[in-house]
Amino acid sequence: MSKTKTIAVFGAGPGMGRAVARRFGQEGFQVALVARNQTRLDAFTAQLASEGITAAGFAGDLADRDALPGLIEKIIARFGPIDVLEYAPSGLDLLNAATAIRDADAAAFELPLDLLLRTPVTLIRQVLPGMLERGDGAVLFGLPVTASVPVPPFGNLATAGAAARHYLHTLHTDLADTGVYAGLLQISGPVGDSDAGNHVLETYGAANLPQPQKPADLADAMWDLYLKRDRFDQVFGA
Repeated sequence: MSKTKTIAVFGAGPGMGRAVARRFGQEGFQVALVARNQTRLDAFTAQLASEGITAAGFAGDLADRDALPGLIEKIIARFGPIDVLEYAPSGLDLLNAATAIRDADAAAFELPLDLLLRTPVTLIRQVLPGMLERGDGAVLFGLPVTASVPVPPFGNLATAGAAARHYLHTLHTDLADTGVYAGLLQISGPVGDSDAGNHVLETYGAANLPQPQKPADLADAMWDLYLKRDRFDQVFGA
């Protein structure tokens, strides 16, 4: 009898994170949700449970790398090995740290590099050996399209995002023929229902922004990357 697979969603907010959890849960995955707010996580898991999806919430700060190994251990103790690691940190935290490229000093890159590169590297190093041993698994990232397109007002975020994209692309290349996949969904425009998306809409006004991306559509795109494994990344939106 085959084991039920587990996806761990790191950065489980009300936008894409919850939608990815639901999409994979609909395909039979058990779902571990990771975010800082346990009350919100409990609400998400209750909602998923009402839809017949097995899920549990694990409170944790993605910027606290020392605590991440213990967090992974808790997930494994509850669900068994992690088969899919999905990583898309809070866009609101990143937006609040945004610095224009001309104004960015060395310190301006610390939080973006922590959330977009150092933390996912730490997580991947925890779960990748098991995936390679089993010959199956996936690491999925969600990043703004600024990881590929220079956007000077968000210069520090774009630079850190580019570093994260290159890391994941290099990992994708290295994992060829291992049964383990690394893929990236790049998102153009705000994400509907997300904390960051709501903040951007309130700050700049809907008339000055592209239509928010529907979380369910993003989750479908993420599932498609996982299922087909025929490309490294996809840009979603104009």
